[in-house]
Amino acid sequence: MRHDSDKLFRPSARRGELLAARADLMRSAPTAAEARLFGALRGGRLGVSFRRQVPLLGRFIADVYASHLRLVVEVDGGCHAQRAVADERRTRALTRAGYTVFRVQNELVMRDLDAVLESLRREIARLRR
Repeated sequence: MRHDSDKLFRPSARRGELLAARADLMRSAPTAAEARLFGALRGGRLGVSFRRQVPLLGRFIADVYASHLRLVVEVDGGCHAQRAVADERRTRALTRAGYTVFRVQNELVMRDLDAVLESLRREIARLRR
């Protein structure tokens, strides 16, 4: 389902190709936390279909994305501590375009996956209302 705000962010054909190629590479080499989380989400286990490494707005690649709900799940590792400002800008841009961004730390995914999944269940329920 396309959203009206998607029309505002049309990348050049070349930029779109580069973003898609980068997403393909990222899909083939997920972080341990991304792989673990997606393993728990695959097959509609939370009642929602998720995809990995999805280009959005011609500028970003979502770690995990549920298109039906426009839910972006970002799994933040250690490098994100240095990227806090960029991550905040990205979250604002996605939110303005009608996406919901759910951020979770790598460490939490690895330490307490059940808690992450429960938080995601609540977010999914909230978005379905």
